[in-house]
Amino acid sequence: MILYNFLEGGDFLKNKKIFVLFIIAVIVAVAVVAMVNLNSEKDELIAVKSENELKQIYQKKYSDSDNKLLNILTMPFSLLTYGAPMEKNYKPGLDYGSAGVDTSNVLENINSLSGSNASTSTSSTKEHSTTNIQVENVDEADITKTDGDYIYSLSGSDVVITNVQDPSNIKIDSKIQSEEDYNPEDLILYNDKLVVISTKYIKYGQSNTLVSVYDVTKKDEPKLVKSCMLPEKYYTSRSIDGKLLVIASGKLREEDNKVVTYYEEDNSKKEIGLENIKRLKRLISNDQTLIATINLQSTDNVKVNSYLFNVENAYISEKNMYLLNELYSNENSGFEKRVKNLFGIKGVIGFFNYILNEDYEEYDDYTNIYKFSIQEDGDIEYLAKNKVRGTTINQFSLDEYNENLRVGLETSDGSKVVVLDNKLNKIGETGCLSKGEKMYSTRFLGEKAYMVTYKNTDPLYVIDLSNPNEPKVLGKLKIPGYSTYLHPYDEHHLIGIGMQTKETIYRDSQGRVTSTSARITGMKMALFDVSDVNNPKQISQTIIGDSRTTSAILTNHKALLFSKEKGILAIPVNSYPSDFEVESSSDDISKLVSQYTNYNKNYTAEGYAVYNINLTDGFNLKGIINHEIIKTSGYRYGYSGKLLRGLWIEDNLYTVSEKMINVNKLGDLSQISELEIGGDNNGREKNK
Repeated sequence: MILYNFLEGGDFLKNKKIFVLFIIAVIVAVAVVAMVNLNSEKDELIAVKSENELKQIYQKKYSDSDNKLLNILTMPFSLLTYGAPMEKNYKPGLDYGSAGVDTSNVLENINSLSGSNASTSTSSTKEHSTTNIQVENVDEADITKTDGDYIYSLSGSDVVITNVQDPSNIKIDSKIQSEEDYNPEDLILYNDKLVVISTKYIKYGQSNTLVSVYDVTKKDEPKLVKSCMLPEKYYTSRSIDGKLLVIASGKLREEDNKVVTYYEEDNSKKEIGLENIKRLKRLISNDQTLIATINLQSTDNVKVNSYLFNVENAYISEKNMYLLNELYSNENSGFEKRVKNLFGIKGVIGFFNYILNEDYEEYDDYTNIYKFSIQEDGDIEYLAKNKVRGTTINQFSLDEYNENLRVGLETSDGSKVVVLDNKLNKIGETGCLSKGEKMYSTRFLGEKAYMVTYKNTDPLYVIDLSNPNEPKVLGKLKIPGYSTYLHPYDEHHLIGIGMQTKETIYRDSQGRVTSTSARITGMKMALFDVSDVNNPKQISQTIIGDSRTTSAILTNHKALLFSKEKGILAIPVNSYPSDFEVESSSDDISKLVSQYTNYNKNYTAEGYAVYNINLTDGFNLKGIINHEIIKTSGYRYGYSGKLLRGLWIEDNLYTVSEKMINVNKLGDLSQISELEIGGDNNGREKNK
């Protein structure tokens, strides 16, 4: 009222000094409120206070009261500075991360350079391969596991436990049938505990995740000892020294006019207490990520925590977990940026910027990174959050080294590596590389990073990270094609797996380049020498098939079987066999491929391609293993099913599909035995 009378009476014209002082006082008051707000609860995870608050979040009607107050107080100045209470470029319906508005959506270094193996105790004394994982001692779930004496694999809706102690007489010991409407997706093996992770479709956008822990001390009588159902879609899982982490992510849902806050343990409903449902102070989202932890050694009570944000990528080391989601935003869209700009230089001259229509930073893709520590008892503790410009492509885009997090990011200006400290503060970054090219793979190994970008040709960059504050590019190799997966061969050599391409250059009548294009000509594996970091070289390559050729290894690192010591590399390959070709000077290899293609021409099949690999000879195809079920009449009635994984136990190679397990000698790939594990025969043996 006083202000109204002051303005109405025109006294402000007579008392300009008082008016200016009044405005300054308001600005100072707002600044104090804002800064206290920022400093007191910056990036803090807070518990949902009530069921009513949770329902408002679910309905996307919730707004934080502190942010409301600040919006009201800053509105007059925001109108002058930006032309609106929010940023000038604000677009409703997008995820603005820490902007305080509703959102719509969203490892420990590899110490063994020949490939990490999960540390899993077993009573077997047989040497055997393990799942190809990213971080040593952090086991990843997969569709096939072995302890050296038994193979655990998925076959339709069943989990099959196969006794392989006698390679010439393998047999099924038991099958675990999934619960009704649940489909098994992943397995984790820890000592005598087998974890089966299954999913059930509810409706579009909604799924349940079932975690079942079996005691498999008696292989012929697996015993269910713990189960947990999470009302969200399965995302990923890890096992760290007996601590099982299962992550499921989706949207909050409602049942009987109440937001679902329960999970099921051993078929009994249990509430996730409001104290365990957390949201970021300035990120209001009805997305939900559930993290369940189970002690596999004792199988005691399950611990479940809910975090109200979505997950699109995850990197997990022995001590920390990093969860990521993407958002479309600009550098100035954050709450903190808004306040800083309002009361900083930009705020002072904001009015003139607005009059002159001076643009602020354009929108781009950003990534939120949330860091959690993994406690000894398996509990998860939130540590920090930061937003970085750009997006990651998979878990290999991240790596933890000397308490720093290194991240490979793709931006509109090119790809780069950013280094964050243990509080996720940025301490260093490279310049942007290869503007206009897509990032296809990244691999961090010790103090080096390797990155592949591609448009028409493949630059392989070698990046020095020995000084985390000043990462720098040391060298690059430009070759046709690209690698979607990079794997260490040894300290100085790298394996790249991807696609081969052929570039076409278009010129005008005067010979000037007008445009270029590239087409895929086949699948490629390459061996790189990176001993001279300034001058990386390709020393060997092999081309498989044509543009139609695919492989699970292109998108899933767990499909790779590699052993430097045994000199083998094996991958599943989907190809039109008549086009299956391998670049090799060996007449024997050519003859083998010819026999293979002649026998199988005119239909598409998946084969398990096994190579000898060494630095002298590069890649040499040993043979291709197929899984076909033959009727008693001898006629082929079709391919048996997906070829899932390959593994070795001592000197034998085991290839596992949904229908069969084949046993072959590693030396010459001669067949020892085969066993049908799925289908009508239900385990009929055919030994050779």
